[in-house]
Amino acid sequence: MAKVAPPPEPEHDVNLREALEERYLAYALSTIMHRALPDVRDGLKPVHRRVLYAMRQLKLDPGSGFKKCARVVGDVIGRYHPHGDQSVYDALVRLAQDFSVRYPLVDGQGNFGNVDGDNAAAMRYTEARMTEVAALLLDGIDEDTVDFRETYDGEDSEPVVLPGAFPQLLANGAAGIAVGMATSIPPHNVAELCDAALHLIKHPNASAAKLVDLVPGPDFPTGGVIVESKESIAEAYATGRGGFRVRAKWEKEELPRGLWQIVVTEIPYMVQKSKLVEKLAELLTARKLPLLEDVRDESAEEIRLVLVPRSKTVDPEHLMESLFKASDLESRFPLNLNVLSAGQVPGVMNLREALRAWLEHRKDVLVRRTNFRLDKIEKRLEVLDGYLIAYLNLDEVIRIIREEDEPKKELIKTFKLTDNQAEAILNMRLRSLRKLEEMEIKTEHKSLSDEQKALRKLVKSDKAQWDRIGDEIKSLKTTFGPKTDLGRRRSQFSDVPQIEEVPLEAMIERGPITVVCSNKGWIRAMKGHLAEDTEIKFKEGDGEKVRLHAQTTDKIVIFATNGRFYTLGADKLPGGRGHGEPIRLLIDLDESHDIVQLFVHEPERKLLVASREGYGFVVPEAEVVAMRRAGKQVLNVAGQDEAVACAIVSGDHVAVIGENRKLLCFPLKELNEMTRGKGVRLQRYKDGGLGDVKTFTLKQGLIAYDRSNRARTFDSLKDWLGQRAQAGRLPPKGFPVGHSFGGGFGSA
Repeated sequence: MAKVAPPPEPEHDVNLREALEERYLAYALSTIMHRALPDVRDGLKPVHRRVLYAMRQLKLDPGSGFKKCARVVGDVIGRYHPHGDQSVYDALVRLAQDFSVRYPLVDGQGNFGNVDGDNAAAMRYTEARMTEVAALLLDGIDEDTVDFRETYDGEDSEPVVLPGAFPQLLANGAAGIAVGMATSIPPHNVAELCDAALHLIKHPNASAAKLVDLVPGPDFPTGGVIVESKESIAEAYATGRGGFRVRAKWEKEELPRGLWQIVVTEIPYMVQKSKLVEKLAELLTARKLPLLEDVRDESAEEIRLVLVPRSKTVDPEHLMESLFKASDLESRFPLNLNVLSAGQVPGVMNLREALRAWLEHRKDVLVRRTNFRLDKIEKRLEVLDGYLIAYLNLDEVIRIIREEDEPKKELIKTFKLTDNQAEAILNMRLRSLRKLEEMEIKTEHKSLSDEQKALRKLVKSDKAQWDRIGDEIKSLKTTFGPKTDLGRRRSQFSDVPQIEEVPLEAMIERGPITVVCSNKGWIRAMKGHLAEDTEIKFKEGDGEKVRLHAQTTDKIVIFATNGRFYTLGADKLPGGRGHGEPIRLLIDLDESHDIVQLFVHEPERKLLVASREGYGFVVPEAEVVAMRRAGKQVLNVAGQDEAVACAIVSGDHVAVIGENRKLLCFPLKELNEMTRGKGVRLQRYKDGGLGDVKTFTLKQGLIAYDRSNRARTFDSLKDWLGQRAQAGRLPPKGFPVGHSFGGGFGSA
């Protein structure tokens, strides 16, 4: 049997941790520098820069004809960007969408998608060329204004950065996620950026506050209303980090018979209209938008979303506030000005630093372009000097050319010419020997000499350079000024909304209801205010415990024997059809406890709560509300003790009657006001406990109700007046039978 050869020994050992760290770091740097973060100088990522450069190479200038996008994408991935064609095409498409970029760089012909989120047609169907903005970014690229590097295959070259005569970074913004960092820059108005840049040229140390006066905030392609405070915007631009709340622009549209509807004409940036409408429809179906009846998309070329209110009595401001909170009609666009400085170092810049970096780049481009032009002028003047020598010695030049074997060397020797001058003379056409040509050469020589002198002064003068850059920026502002369709500001500003919390009653259509609770704890809300004698059906063996009139906007408060208060929205109660639902399905009330009182919440009132053992206190009604199933513990009870009474505080004295039918009256001031606790003793008992409690005004007398709900007033209570915690005595003659004052909750 043949022996199996042992595995070959590795040439060298590799530390796995070090290898992973090295490779991950390389990946992270590649993502940061070559994919996710834009260069602060031209505001572009590599893929966008390569798309524009490829279009220039294809001569797709603004005034030229269109070419298929497939041709552009093919050149980009074949020569400059070795990645997937779809990702390159997606980048090209976005540069052409006027709802995605504030100042499009690509002029598209065909289907390039829409604000609904529909995708563009395939690249074989669409055509493109550059816009004036893209031409500005590339202006001067052939005049040694920027450095070039080899492409990925070494067969071609590409620009490291574009000349950038347009503030692309801030004008169109950028977004990207790298490894461990991200960038998010909103678009801005170019005219405002030009004003800030001009101010920065005159005042290099300008404060962030002054720049914010000139650049008050973003200017989104889709418009909208920015509702961020000036202080917050100023802080965001001063630090390079922050965010902007953007709301849809809307208006109230009047309809016949007093009806109206809301029309949304602008939506927040990067929000897809179709998904927005879909989300609103879902919220409507889930009944989470009680003020909204319907939503319709009537958009054509312009956005038009129609929002129909549930009732004409609804406040439009409240309706929109509820929609802003629940949907993408309000969104927050983050600011994280994380960019590559000089194309190498990632970092967060503020507004001033970003503008300054662009201006410094423009200055560098200007100097390089000037030097390039000076070099061209110098070479041309050298040639023109040679021509002039030839014209002055025309006969001798002709003789040398006709008779000498090496005329070039002889010309250089005879007239002390340079190699370039001699070569230019030998390459002259015969028609150039006419007298008129000599005059034109002298004119050109003088013009170039004057230009050379001016350019040399420009190179030596820092002030002259900034003046030239200022003139370019002023020209840019004129081209994209507020009076042009493209340059006018689209996003508006508004103060921070004052209606931070929409009132519950504004969220619910107001209407009368009758709340009915049975002895067995079944609750329902019946439409309208039913009269007391209206017959209501209950389950067999059950009957009416509480009947009260309310509005759908009210809160219903329940006090239980466990000392807890529970709160229910009247609009959330089960309807009047059938027998309702057990109240224990709506709140967490144990089977061992029962309802003591059920009433409509009025926050300005005060309540007196008491337990069977005779303890109690006064609590503000505003403190008992808790919109959760577990309720809110207010009266502490323990053991066999339980809550038995809850009365409205109205008057100056308290009346307490025990199960032993002993009555005690004492001043209300002897009771403590608390938000939670056991309270103080109201009445002392040997047998039984507290039966009922109420407050009254001593001068008006104590009112008690019999079983037929007939009221009797007792105004001579001298013998029953005492101090808190006394035992009391049997009630006066004629007092109703039992140990209750009767009359129901809130009776005087």
